[in-house]
Amino acid sequence: MELVTGADGKMRCFGGQPGKEFYNRYHDEEWGVPVHDDRHLFEMLILEGAQAGLSWETVLRKREGYRAAFHGFDVEKVAAMSDQELEALREDESIIRNRLKIYSARKNARAFIAMQQEFGSFSDWLWGHVDGQPIINRPQNWADVPVSTPLSDSISKALKKRGMSFVGTTIIYAYLQAVGVVNDHVKGCHCYPGDS
Repeated sequence: MELVTGADGKMRCFGGQPGKEFYNRYHDEEWGVPVHDDRHLFEMLILEGAQAGLSWETVLRKREGYRAAFHGFDVEKVAAMSDQELEALREDESIIRNRLKIYSARKNARAFIAMQQEFGSFSDWLWGHVDGQPIINRPQNWADVPVSTPLSDSISKALKKRGMSFVGTTIIYAYLQAVGVVNDHVKGCHCYPGDS
């Protein structure tokens, strides 16, 4: 994968094509930006899990559908969803209609709440793995960006142990990038953090 130049003349790690401004916004405003809000952390966990086997662009296009289907990612409301509600979502074309992914949202919400109760917030637990500081990798090109690391292995294992699904190490590494625990903007990208 190579950097792309957007219609605005900016180089980006991904996005850039005409008609995909939503992808540019995600790249510029979210990817690699540290997130400490539990609702947003829960949203991204569900969306990254939904991506399994698909493109991130596909998931982003359905993001508003997910927000509507899963109560704005209110974790308490998702944890309380009935089987009937979840089954109805299998007919909802605004989301990815994979049964296991749909049911995992409720399962993961319940584990997420248990972690909030144990650690004060999911954010505290997650950011505790990096002492509260994002990992700035400064890759020179896409070949330098891993798909998993010992950190994603460890977090994946911990989440699985707590009963979550669709949290394999590759999904979790993408999650860490999405919520800014890891910054992998590539050299040449206008969001590249520089060489400080």
